[in-house]
Amino acid sequence: MTTHPIEPRSAATVPDVAGTTTGDTALNLMTTPVSALIKRAPITLPPHTSIRAAAQHMSEQRVSSILIVEQGHLFGLITDRDLRNRVIAAGLDTERPIMDIATLAPFTVGLHDPAFNVLLLMARHNVHHVPVLDGQCIKGMITATDLTEQHSTSAVYLAGDIYKQTSIDGLQRASAKVRVLQQSLAAADASAYNTGHIITAITDAITTRLLQLGEAQLGPAPVDYVWVAAGSQARNEQTAKSDQDNCMVIDDAFDESQHGEYFRDLARFVCDGLDACGYVHCPGEMMAMTDAWRQPRHRWAEYFRHWTREPEPKALMLTCVFFDLRAIAGQTRLLDGLRRDVLHGTRGNTLFLAHMVGIALTHQPPLNWFNGLSPARSGEHKGTIDLKHTGVVPIVDLARVYALAGGHTEVNTHDRLLMSANGGDISEQSARDLRDALEFLAAMRIRHQARQMAQGLDPDNFLDPADISNFERTQLRDAFQVVQTLQSVLAQRYKF
Repeated sequence: MTTHPIEPRSAATVPDVAGTTTGDTALNLMTTPVSALIKRAPITLPPHTSIRAAAQHMSEQRVSSILIVEQGHLFGLITDRDLRNRVIAAGLDTERPIMDIATLAPFTVGLHDPAFNVLLLMARHNVHHVPVLDGQCIKGMITATDLTEQHSTSAVYLAGDIYKQTSIDGLQRASAKVRVLQQSLAAADASAYNTGHIITAITDAITTRLLQLGEAQLGPAPVDYVWVAAGSQARNEQTAKSDQDNCMVIDDAFDESQHGEYFRDLARFVCDGLDACGYVHCPGEMMAMTDAWRQPRHRWAEYFRHWTREPEPKALMLTCVFFDLRAIAGQTRLLDGLRRDVLHGTRGNTLFLAHMVGIALTHQPPLNWFNGLSPARSGEHKGTIDLKHTGVVPIVDLARVYALAGGHTEVNTHDRLLMSANGGDISEQSARDLRDALEFLAAMRIRHQARQMAQGLDPDNFLDPADISNFERTQLRDAFQVVQTLQSVLAQRYKF
């Protein structure tokens, strides 16, 4: 995972999700390296150590976890929770080796990674102990307590609260805190890139918990599947104002007559649960509860082949959603191979890419003939600028074309632009300009929504230029001009 830290800002006092206040140190994880959080050398034991001996060692060392290491290689870890749930509660013989209760191949972070990566990992996967590696060398362990001392645990503990919920009502109450989280991030001048990742991590946690509750109610899945996020959730670019786009890729062992009802019920449970938590049903029905988007892997492969070889209008519209995919839960291998095949089919496919550029050009920045801002002239949102569809979306569309042209696996828009520049699909300067424009527009959207929520209003994407300063209006116009220029360049490159 690539993370881009924000520059330090002046002190700001902001509310956290519990309603208390923290200073700008609440976002130190975005600029703090993992190495700064390590307090002691790693506590390790070999795999053959008995459970009793490990528990005694943990007590002596006053630690809540131990790494299992043999000849310098990390095999797994055990925690005090493992001792409680897997040993005492299960009545397990404490003379058995610790490998019998260990978490094998645990999630890890690099010594020089931003500590922000640890926050995201804990929030997404509901883990509280993360080993730190420098290459293959074990350097230590980061715990949720270590993050507490950095005052940046809102997302971690909100995710932890989500995983404790046993009902839709409980998840609704937990998800309501996302708005306060976004307000906190906006007030502390967090980057749009980091804000998107944090907010999306909470959506991932809610989705995963709904799947767990669904399987508890319906029983385990009869064949393997992977739940896949599409759109802004896939790109890690969500805000507190988001609908849902998702799908399900099922193993080819799927048989409609035997398994269809189970997956239909599971998908409906999750999609309805997301809707109840504020992620409204997709108006275009691009959700796993729609039969067409809950299919075995070979059917998805057929979809993508058709969309890339016969790029008619409906197919192109679907590609804008389903070419941005990320596995949330289940067997990720079902999606990994599919994405590789898709990118193989789009790289160098000039006819398909030309059609994709045509779609991208349907979202034009709101500029007039004199390159001044051009708010909507009529309709419900007269006098405003749609920061999503005329601001962020045009850049998302451009980055998608660059990524498909170069066969790049990145899904996040910022990361796509970075990799496309490295691959020569766009100049480094143009990619930098687009990244800066994206950051400015997305951050303005986040702050706009935060102001609305602070006033007790529902957040939207429609900004009245009169609500911002002259300086911001000039920056807004400059960002739109960057997008307009790069749209023209791409249009020339992929002329029919």
